[in-house]
Amino acid sequence: MSRQLPPLQALRAFEVAARFENFSAAAEELHVTHGAVSRQVAALEAWLGMQVFHRIGKRVQLTDDGRRYLLTVQAAFDNIATATRQLRESGTVRVLHINSLTTFAMRWLLPRLSGFQRLYPGVELKLSTSAAQQPLGESGELFDVAIRRGPGHWPNCVSGEFLGESELPVCSPALLARAPIRAAGDLAAHTLLHSDTRPDAWPEWLAQAGVAPALCKKKQSFNHFYLALQAAVDGLGVALGPLPLIADELASGRLVIPLAEPVIRARSYWWIVARHQAEVPLIKHFCDWLEQESLR
Repeated sequence: MSRQLPPLQALRAFEVAARFENFSAAAEELHVTHGAVSRQVAALEAWLGMQVFHRIGKRVQLTDDGRRYLLTVQAAFDNIATATRQLRESGTVRVLHINSLTTFAMRWLLPRLSGFQRLYPGVELKLSTSAAQQPLGESGELFDVAIRRGPGHWPNCVSGEFLGESELPVCSPALLARAPIRAAGDLAAHTLLHSDTRPDAWPEWLAQAGVAPALCKKKQSFNHFYLALQAAVDGLGVALGPLPLIADELASGRLVIPLAEPVIRARSYWWIVARHQAEVPLIKHFCDWLEQESLR
């Protein structure tokens, strides 16, 4: 039976325009003019016999039908891209593409990846990172396994929780020697190290500890969490350290925990795999390995 497919060039223009909900941004990505994108979308709408965008002045917005159609089109393009990459890589070294949160990659994943490579020496690992605020899929990276904090909403994917996380104040031993922290209120005399990727972490911890956040006026902010942790190691202030991601720093004595409570449970880590790849043996092996490593 022959397939009824819309014009593929028009479908590609729709996918990019729908992702941005902006014809100019789509034109820039596709290296064509705004008018070319508009004509391709109009051609697709004529072929479908319905509108997929609302035109609001110079703005465009997906219709409900367009939004549902986008999910299916994106999944189809992802399948084609994955199949193409796998075909090009067949007969060569097997490649596993991993996309992880930056701090998690630096503090937990990278120190352990050599263990996976010993188990699967014929596999080449390609690791990319994404910011914590970046929704899955917006990095533009193709991945076999993504690692995010969850639970979350990840359409057309399967996922599994593999590592819990909790937060406690941490600082360098030298800082603690200069200004002891015997109770939560003593933090008012210290600089608290904040991260843009975890803006609510300190307010939540202080509230649980019964300390008004307004009392802790000295602070420094960093755009990445790993920078705040490094600042704590360097004695610039007190950070909220995630366990078990800072296990090595605690074991070596580069960081210490001045207060044993309250322990704040943070969002856990999940592996995420596109649904159509969930049964690929190598991908399953890697997800199983993540779960096993979390128990060590």
